[in-house]
Parts: sequence; C-alpha cells; structure tokens
Amino acid sequence: MTTLDLEAQSATRANPRTLSPRERLKLPLAPSLEHRRLQCYALLMATDSLALAGSMLGVGSALHGSLSMAFQHLLLLLPFYLIGALSFDAYSLPALTSVRFSRRRALISLVAAFTTLIFLAFFAKVSDQISRVSIGANFAACSLMLLMVRSSIQPLIARLCGPTAQNVLILDDGGMPVRIPHAWHISTRDHLLVPNRSDPHMLDRLAMFMTNMDRVLVSCPPERRMEWAMTLKGANITGEIIDQTVMSMGVLGARRIDNTGSLVVSAGPLGLRGRATKRAMDLAIAGSAALFLAPLLLTVALLISLEDRGPVFFKQQRQGRNNRLFWIYKFRSMRVAQLDSAGARSASKDDDRITRIGRLIRRTSIDELPQLINVLRGDMSIVGPRPHALGSLAGTKRFWEVDPRYNQRHSLKPGLTGLAQVRGFRGATDTEADLSGRLQADLEYLDGWTIWRDVQIMFATFTVLIHDRAF
Repeated sequence: MTTLDLEAQSATRANPRTLSPRERLKLPLAPSLEHRRLQCYALLMATDSLALAGSMLGVGSALHGSLSMAFQHLLLLLPFYLIGALSFDAYSLPALTSVRFSRRRALISLVAAFTTLIFLAFFAKVSDQISRVSIGANFAACSLMLLMVRSSIQPLIARLCGPTAQNVLILDDGGMPVRIPHAWHISTRDHLLVPNRSDPHMLDRLAMFMTNMDRVLVSCPPERRMEWAMTLKGANITGEIIDQTVMSMGVLGARRIDNTGSLVVSAGPLGLRGRATKRAMDLAIAGSAALFLAPLLLTVALLISLEDRGPVFFKQQRQGRNNRLFWIYKFRSMRVAQLDSAGARSASKDDDRITRIGRLIRRTSIDELPQLINVLRGDMSIVGPRPHALGSLAGTKRFWEVDPRYNQRHSLKPGLTGLAQVRGFRGATDTEADLSGRLQADLEYLDGWTIWRDVQIMFATFTVLIHDRAF
C-alpha cells in the first residue's frame, strides 16, 4: 500500500471519522466493495430461497401431512420468484441499503410469482386441483418469512458493505464545496493532483486515489471541466462533474442528438397512461356529483337570483395547464356592482362586497361547485393546484414575482381541491409568506403523482369544506 503525508482536513471520510493532522493517508483509500456486493446479492438470494422453502414445506406438512406435494410446488414457484426478484430490483444496490425497499421489492416479486403460477394453472386447466386454502396459507407464510429474513439480514449487509454499499470519492479542485455523507473528500491542491493527460505519472497518481471507487465526483471551475471530463473518461470509472446549474435550472437529465447536446429541464408530470386515468376519474366523479348535487345547485342558483336579481354565475379568467387561459365558473357571491374580475383584491373576513347568500356559500365552499362544469369541459381536474386570479397579489407583488417556481404549477390541470387546500392554505394572501406554504404544497403534489394520492386528497377535502379562512 502506498502512503502519503496528509495535511489537516485534506481528506475526510464524512461520517464516521475525520483524519487527524498527522495521520498518514493510505492508498487505495478503501477496499473494493464490488465483490462484497456480489456476495450480499448471493446471500439475499440464498436466504430468500431458504425462506420460501421453509415456509412452503412447513405449510405442506401442516395441511397435508406430506412434503412431496409441497416440494413440487416449491420447485415451480422458486424459479418464478427469482426471475421476478431480478426484474424488480430485489437484488440491487437500494436493496442493500434500505430495508424498506428490500422488503417491498421482495413482496412484489412474490406476488408476481404466485400470480404467474395461478395463470399457468388456469391455462393448463388444472386450477381445480389447487386448493385455495393451500395457496392462501403458502402466500401468507412466504410473505411473513421473507419480511423477517430481509429485516434480520440487513445489519449483516450493513457491516459487510457499509451504510451506502458504495465507495464515493469527491475531488475538490476549487469548485463549489460539496459534502456527501460517507464519502471520501480529497483536496487536489493539498495533494498536487492535476488533470494533466500528457503526464503519465500524474495519471498514475490520480488512479491510485480512484482505485476501488464506485463513483468519483469532481468539483472544479468551468474552465477545467473539460480536462477533468476527458481524464475521467480514461479512468474506467463512473465519473461526474459537479455543476451547480443542474440544481438552479432543475435539470432532469442530458440528451445527445446527432452533434447537439442538451440538458433536459422539464417534462410533463404525467405520462399518457396517467393522464388517461386521471381524466377518466374526473369524468366519473364530476358527472356523478353534478347529478347528485343538482337539487342543491338549483336551490342555490334560485336564492342568488332572488336576492338581487343579478346573474347566478361569476366568470373569471384563470391560468390553467400549459399556461393557457380559461374561464372559471363560480356561484356569484358578491354584489354585481362590486365584482372584481381581475381578482386584484382578495376577499376578507368582513368584506362588504359579499351578499348574504354569498357569505353562506363561501363559508361552506358551495360557491366552488359550478367548477364541475370546468372539470367536465376538461379545463380543470378534481384534484390539482388551485387556479389563482390573474391579478392576485401576495403583499404587493404578483404571485409569479414572489417565487420563480410559481409557473411550475401550470404543468398540470388546476383542481377543485388540492394538497394546499387540505393543509389549510386558503384565504387572502396579505403577505408573501401566505403564498409560500400553498406553493410548496402544490410543488410537492406535482412531484410523484399517483391516483391514490388524489383519492386521499378528495377524502381529506370533506374535513375542510367549512373553514375559518373560507370567506
């Protein structure tokens, strides 16, 4: 092993230790984890197989008093489970570092294996020979045993491979400071490391630091990025150049088309399947709600008309998906002469513009129900970021002037309700802080949409229909 003198803080292994000023640095910095990861994958595969075998043989012995049939079922199930586990990343780097991920992927693989066997039995016309009790008992026993085995083996994997199961090296060459837990941090200035491709001795010196590393990240000024990139390309290692613009622009990835390179900075939060699912749910719920609530809607419309003989609906332009403008419908709750089509003035608790029936329908959120028409027309969704009036102010600024991320809300259809509303972010935005909470909730909703989150938000909405900030 090669040793080098080490100055104070020239290299640190962030969590769990920092090297002392007089300690000598040994190269390679860390032993290779590649073989240990392979051993852990093999260990997981073996313990999974033993867990399934023990479960199925135990159930077979308890239900039938015989192991022969259980052994046959095991021989059929085990290959499908292992294939599924490989497909669903049950033997992957995240499975070594996260017990939750490990258990979840093992269960998904087990469900896939049992489902495949049931389909095969159905098409082979032997499903009538399979006991439902036996299938249920085997699945329950295998699931429980897999969870127990995966949980109990995780501490051993952590001891073998460490908390991240990777060796990560960060080379600080005068760029922005970067600190990653459990990574080696090396100052190129302290160790006289330069990306000089014309100096074989320097390349050898760099290689000694990179030996056994799974990832190498370089933080350097823009003018040295090309030299480091070309040096890393010849190092047979996963090399990365730190670039703060990736964070500031929210870069999602990089693309190369012919002779042009580009940074991917945006993508729709929903694919075709997600959009179709969300639209189908919107039509089903909005259509059913419109029919069910028709007596209430007609009654409210009649009361509004009788109070001051004005129009029943209030229409206002709002910004929707893709930044397109659309007309939103509400029950009119203010006096006709004092309507604010631009939305420059938010309604307040003792607002003198609000009518008597208007105060009631705003308090109970009934004034929002005509937006079911917008949902049926496709302008809005049941769940999504609430559309704001174009003239809305947070303090003295327009919403998009307060936070540059504001327009990201428009990547999805606006909604009748949303994550911000069920968290209580409603009412006037008298200060910039009044906007920040609801904007953060909207951006959180955009990140990782699922239909189940929509269902949860819809149920949660019923608990905030009557709200102290609904005025």
